[in-house]
Amino acid sequence: MVTTFKVAVLGAQGVGKSAIVRQFLYNEFSEACAPTKTRRVYLPAVVMNGHVHDLQIMDFPPITSFPVNTLQEWADACCRGLRSVHAYILVYDICCFDSFEYIKTIRQQILETRVIGTTETPIIIVGNKRDLQRGRVIPRWNVSNLVKKTWKCGYIECSAKYNWHILLLFSELLKSVGCARCKHVHTTIRFQGALRRNRCTIM
Repeated sequence: MVTTFKVAVLGAQGVGKSAIVRQFLYNEFSEACAPTKTRRVYLPAVVMNGHVHDLQIMDFPPITSFPVNTLQEWADACCRGLRSVHAYILVYDICCFDSFEYIKTIRQQILETRVIGTTETPIIIVGNKRDLQRGRVIPRWNVSNLVKKTWKCGYIECSAKYNWHILLLFSELLKSVGCARCKHVHTTIRFQGALRRNRCTIM
């Protein structure tokens, strides 16, 4: 049985969220930073523990605020589908304090505006640019402690540039959305890239 999981990727400009998605899908990284101006949708098929799961990964441009209702969501083309996803990936740059404040605000708005009574939607906080950790502005322990103990969210640090912890991120994502057969970290994860190319990666 194939299950489709919808995932929203959010973050301030320049944090590398699009680079994370492209590294996962195509195993590639570009030094050129092209700002995300419109919503981009990717449809990879992930094979984990021998079972197929379709992902709908939506890479959103920076938003000023999370839509408070469905009307506001669909009135803005950049926000369409944002309220109905199964999980959120909130990306910040570990070298930029403002980018952390941005995802802090967006997370709070998600909690305040999601429909009351629905099941809790997983949120994973991602600290990108680990390869530049000498420029880190907030100690890792402080962020991890806040995110895991206070926010009750998942926390992962990665490097889109060097493809470090990218597969781990999406493995944890599948587990967080309730993939019953994805509970073991050291298992096989493969995916077929959407759009132009097909690739297969083993973890």
